[in-house]
Amino acid sequence: MANGNEVILRFNSVSFEYGPEAPILDEASFSLRRGSKVTLMGQNGAGKSTIFKLITREIEPEDGSVTFDNNLSMATAKQVIPRDWMDLTVREFFEKAFDEKIYDIDPRIDKVLEVVNLSAPHERELKTFSGGQQARLLLAQALIANPDILLLDEPTNNLDKEGIEHLTKFLIEYKKTCIVISHDADFLNSFTHGVLYLDVFTKKIEQYSGDYFDVVREISARLERERRENARLQKEIQERKEKANFFAQKGGHMRDVARKMKEKIGELEENVIDVRQEDRTIRNFQIPTQEDLIGSIITLSSVSVIKNHKPTAKKVKVELKKKERLLLTGPNGIGKTTLLEQLASGKAKGAVIATGVKIGYYRQDFSTLDFNATVYKTLADIAGDGMTDEFLRSLASGFLFTSDLLKAKIGLLSEGQKGLLLFAYLVLQKPGLLILDEPTNHINFRHLPVIASALNRYEGAMILVSHMKEFVKEIKIDQTLDLGEL
Repeated sequence: MANGNEVILRFNSVSFEYGPEAPILDEASFSLRRGSKVTLMGQNGAGKSTIFKLITREIEPEDGSVTFDNNLSMATAKQVIPRDWMDLTVREFFEKAFDEKIYDIDPRIDKVLEVVNLSAPHERELKTFSGGQQARLLLAQALIANPDILLLDEPTNNLDKEGIEHLTKFLIEYKKTCIVISHDADFLNSFTHGVLYLDVFTKKIEQYSGDYFDVVREISARLERERRENARLQKEIQERKEKANFFAQKGGHMRDVARKMKEKIGELEENVIDVRQEDRTIRNFQIPTQEDLIGSIITLSSVSVIKNHKPTAKKVKVELKKKERLLLTGPNGIGKTTLLEQLASGKAKGAVIATGVKIGYYRQDFSTLDFNATVYKTLADIAGDGMTDEFLRSLASGFLFTSDLLKAKIGLLSEGQKGLLLFAYLVLQKPGLLILDEPTNHINFRHLPVIASALNRYEGAMILVSHMKEFVKEIKIDQTLDLGEL
């Protein structure tokens, strides 16, 4: 799993929790050698981003230690730009990558923006960039200090094909150590040497050689072995229980035999392996459609595209009725997210949405959610008084929200969990028009077939933006509008 021999990072029996009900790591250990490039895998909410924070010492372990040479520099390309940074200019954003004042910051910015293939005026505010452009800015900020250890958290999210190709080429040529969190298997397999697998059940980190697919197969095989062993043990336990009950009714010496058999049953039950949460996938679900939808739901006669940082109106002809789906495509920065925002708010020029149509909006930065509200309150508010507590908890469980997670504030959820929460929200909302902006970002690969199936069964109108071509292939698309060709 390494190009060199020197171990430069080591987790020594590290334990960490966000409270008694939220353990993340339990005596987890692994090591990385200089020049290694590895994938960090694990279910949504397992704690992958927490591991990054432990490496950068943003947080400290409860027990154990994280050790590395103090002379090593490191940087993290986060999944999203923090909300309170959105008013920063490009220059101010890059200045945050350094502890001291950098007087030649502008040429450094230009150089690193060239690496990520982005043109960005230094005085422009971050909030004016598209999701894909912000992803490139996050990567560039991590690279500007030329760190010894580079931590990438979902770096391909929001990137178009050209952006992913550019990033892949850079990482293949990158000579230093790199740890990547990503669900993009093809991207990972192009440059990584191995996998760190965070098991959400054991709270341990398992280290594997091989690529993403190798590890998925190995884990699946292990789970199958555990299931077979469980089935054998359960059968033996049941047989012994029947015999123990039979002997217990006989009295005398037979009761001692029954007691010993029950002790053996206890030993066998201790050997039964719990079904690993890692093997869980969200339940099949359906997004109900608003009733009484008739005729045209939305028409577009013009859209605004952004070229050379300036919006330009372009004529189009799009009409969506029930069960019709539009795929919106185009390069990063062309204006896809801006168009979706305007459609969702009813402010898009050239768009007419039928009166009374309820819009369900999956926004890629999750800013439609109140990060200070709990998961339960968010779902209960949209469900209204007519929904029972039992139904609400059952729905939440289907999206892997346990009783403990229902009490958690949304801001404490992982990005993947926020995405699953938005899908649960849409189920309760029952929209007539579904607007989805990169709905696969941050979502565990296990859940994607279930989500694709739900979208295909949705009977309202739908507008989709997604750069994940494998996911798009699973969706029945009726029309495609490429903003880059207008």
